[in-house]
Amino acid sequence: MIETAIAPLFVPADKPALLAKARASAADAIILDLEDAVSPNQKSAARGLFSESLGGPVTVRINAVNTEWHQPDLAVMANPDVAAIMLSKAEDPAVIEAVRRAASRPMQVVALVETALGMENVNSIAKAADRLAFGSLDYAADLGAVPDHDVLAYARSRIVLASRLANRPPPLDGVTPDFRNAEACQMDTAHAIRMGFGGRLCIHPSQIAIVRGAYVPSEAEVEWARRIAALGSGAVSLDGKMVDAPVKARAAQVLERWNRLKD
Repeated sequence: MIETAIAPLFVPADKPALLAKARASAADAIILDLEDAVSPNQKSAARGLFSESLGGPVTVRINAVNTEWHQPDLAVMANPDVAAIMLSKAEDPAVIEAVRRAASRPMQVVALVETALGMENVNSIAKAADRLAFGSLDYAADLGAVPDHDVLAYARSRIVLASRLANRPPPLDGVTPDFRNAEACQMDTAHAIRMGFGGRLCIHPSQIAIVRGAYVPSEAEVEWARRIAALGSGAVSLDGKMVDAPVKARAAQVLERWNRLKD
């Protein structure tokens, strides 16, 4: 399910053969992409995929509201296998509500924040959506900036904070574009974890194990968390360091992540 996914995988909606491969991967959610992965002259044909069974639940990334493809894209929600919508270039919470109204049943909406205006409105967008995701490459391009960790740290912090204030799941971070570069994916994922993201968008099956593996706490982290959990209430000392409520909360988060991901 996209609201709890750690390593969701994008699949071009005009390449149905890749859907079966995606289902055989370790992706915890599949995002059929009608936006950037599909050329303009293929978007109509790509929607034809949704006239058939998709073999299980999927999220669909639809085109932004200010494009000619947005309204036709909403028709894909009639397919019962469409469990969620990812809204490209989310900038207005009213558009998220309009997407929900266009569905014939309750529909999860993930808001992809990837423009300056979307970032300016991120708090209200977080309240309207079920989860946020960061389109880091498009966001940097909109600002005319370089999409590296230092430049985008403020934007990532804002998305994480907006998600927390809206009581939404930790957001999904953007992609590592060079899917052949495992080291870059590992570094990007470690950075996302430090920033407070709950997962990362993947563009190739090879990235899934890297992302999921990074989110599993190490043995040392688990041992530390267990020692913290065994301490009494109030502020105490462990290995010469003070352990108070924030430290205990961090330990509880590590153990929760371990119990959820260790298998």
